[in-house]
Amino acid sequence: MVRVLSAVAPLLVLAARLGLAQFVEPPTDLVTRQGFQDTTVRFKEVPHGICETVEGVKSYSGFVDLSENQHVFFWFFEARNQNPKEAPLTMWINGGPGSSSMIGLFQELGPCGVKDGKVYQNPYAWNNVSNMLFIDEPVTVGLSYTKAVPAYVNSAFSSRTSVLPNNTCPEYAQNQGTCGTYSLPQSNLVPNSTQNAAPFVWKTLQSWMKAFPQYSQKDFHIATESYGGHYGPVFSRYILDQNEKNIEGAKKINLKSLTLNNGWIDPSIHYPAYYNITQNNPFGIEFYNKSTSEELYHAAFGPGNCADRLKACRDLGTDQVCYEADSFCTDYLESPFDIITGRDEYDVRELTPDPFPYGEYVQYLNTAAVQKAIGAYTNFTEASQLVGDAFRVTADDARESGTIEDIRHLLANDVAVTLWAGDADFNCNYLGSQVVSDVVNHRGYASSGYTALQTPDGVKHGEVRQSGLFSFSRIYKAGHEIPFYQPEAALHVFNRSIHNHDIATGHVDLTSASNYKTHGPKESTFKEGNSTVQYSVLPSNSTYDTATGAPVPVPKARSLKEAQELEFIQLRASEKRKANAAAKAAKRAKRRSAGY
Repeated sequence: MVRVLSAVAPLLVLAARLGLAQFVEPPTDLVTRQGFQDTTVRFKEVPHGICETVEGVKSYSGFVDLSENQHVFFWFFEARNQNPKEAPLTMWINGGPGSSSMIGLFQELGPCGVKDGKVYQNPYAWNNVSNMLFIDEPVTVGLSYTKAVPAYVNSAFSSRTSVLPNNTCPEYAQNQGTCGTYSLPQSNLVPNSTQNAAPFVWKTLQSWMKAFPQYSQKDFHIATESYGGHYGPVFSRYILDQNEKNIEGAKKINLKSLTLNNGWIDPSIHYPAYYNITQNNPFGIEFYNKSTSEELYHAAFGPGNCADRLKACRDLGTDQVCYEADSFCTDYLESPFDIITGRDEYDVRELTPDPFPYGEYVQYLNTAAVQKAIGAYTNFTEASQLVGDAFRVTADDARESGTIEDIRHLLANDVAVTLWAGDADFNCNYLGSQVVSDVVNHRGYASSGYTALQTPDGVKHGEVRQSGLFSFSRIYKAGHEIPFYQPEAALHVFNRSIHNHDIATGHVDLTSASNYKTHGPKESTFKEGNSTVQYSVLPSNSTYDTATGAPVPVPKARSLKEAQELEFIQLRASEKRKANAAAKAAKRAKRRSAGY
C-alpha cells in the first residue's frame, strides 16, 4: 500500500500532453561545499519569486551527495520576519513511501502555491515561524536521483520509468508516456523499509548542517504526514540514538519536537479504523449499505481475516506473511471505499476526481525555467513507483515498525510529540489516530480530555487532548493535507508545538508546567453535518474557501460547451471508478493465483 495522492498518475499524463517534461540540461552554476565525512553538498540561491515572494527572505536548493549514486534534493527557506540565524530549523518530509516533499511545500505549508498557472504567496507558510528544510527522500523521490538518465514514465504500467538509449523520444515512448531526464530506476540503490531509510536521512542532515551552519545552531524539529507516521518516530529515534554515540565529526542534533499529520502509525489500529469511520463519520455520509457494512466488519474482525493476519505479521515477521496481510486488509477494507463510494479517500466530502489541493505545481516544476532556477538534474515526479515497490516487497506498510515505542522514547527524552488529523480524511483517519494516542498512554493522558482549539480568529477549528509534551488534535473540515484546508489553525498548532507551548491556547509554557493537561470528554464526538459535503464532481479549476470549508460556488453552465465540459468531467469520474475496480480485482486474482 502506498499512501500517495490519488492524482499522481493523471498529473503525469497531463504533463505529457502539455509537453512539459523534457531532457534536462545539467546545471553548471551550483556551489559545492564539503559535507559530513565523504559527502558533498551542491546548491544555489533560488531567484526571488520562483517560490518565496517576500523581499529579503532567501531560499536555497540543491543536493546532498551521499555517494556516487545517492543525490538527495533539498529546498531550504529562511524564516520570515526574524533573523533566520536565530530561528529554529524544521525538516519537512512527506510520506508515501515515495511521495515528494514538494507536495507539502506547494500544496500545504510552503511559502507559495501554484494556481491558474501563477505562483501565489502563502500568508500561513510555516517559515513564518521557523527555517524550513524540505527534503525529497529516499533517492528517486521527487527531484532526488541515483543517476540522471534519458527515460520515459510509462503511464500504461503504473507510471514506472523505462530507460531510453539517448536523448530522443521514440514513437513507442511518445505513445505510452512522458520522455525526459529521470532518475535511474535501480531498486538496489533505494532503501526498502523505514528502518533502512533512517541512516540516509541522518547523514543527509549531518551534511546539510555542515554546509549551512548558520541555520543549524538552534533547536531542530521534524514535521511529516501520512506514511510519515512511520518515518517520523523511527527517524527521530535514530537521531537520538546517533547523538548518544559521540561519532567523530558528527553534530549532535538538538531534536525538540515531532509533528505528525494524519500519520500511518500502527496498521493494527488504522486498518480497523477504515471500517469504524464508515459507521461513525462526522458528516453523516452513508458510505455503504447494510450488507456491505457487514461484509467489511467480518473482513476486519472475523477469524482469520485482517486483524488476525496483522497479528501473524507482528508475531512471525516474515515478508510473505506481512505482504499477505497488507494485501488482504487493503483489498477488503480500504479498496471498497474507492470502488463503491466514488469519494476521495483523502477528503471524503469530495467526489473523484477531486480538484483539491491544487495540483498545478507538478507542471510548474517541470518547466525548463523553473528547473534551471532550482538546479534540477531531472524532471519532477510526484511519487516514486520504485520506492513504493521496494517498501512493498518487505511489507513495511503492514508492520508497526516500533513506532509506538519510539514515540514513548521521544517523550521520555523530552521531545514533544504532536499528533493531529483532519476529520475528513479516510486514508489515515482521525478515529485511528485517536486510538493511537490512547495506546501511547503518555503520563497523565488517561486523565486528560478534549478541549477547544483556540486561535486568534475566534473560530473553533478543532479539539485538543494533551498531557505534558504529548497531544492529539482533531481538526475540523480538513482532509489529509491539513495545512491546505485549515491553514491558520495548522500554523498555530505547528508554532505552539515547536515553541513548547500548549496546543489548545498557546499561552502555557510547558517548560515550567510539565504536569499540564487538558480537561473534558475522553473522546471527540462532535458532528459537523453535511454542509460542506459535495454531491457532484467539481470542475477542475475550482477554488477552495478555507473560511467556509467548502468550494467557492461556481456558476452553472451558461452554454452548450460548458455543459458538455461538465458532463465530460462526470463521465471521466465514472470511468475512473470502473477502471480502479477492475484493476484491483485483477490484482487480487493475481495474488491468489501466486499462492498468497
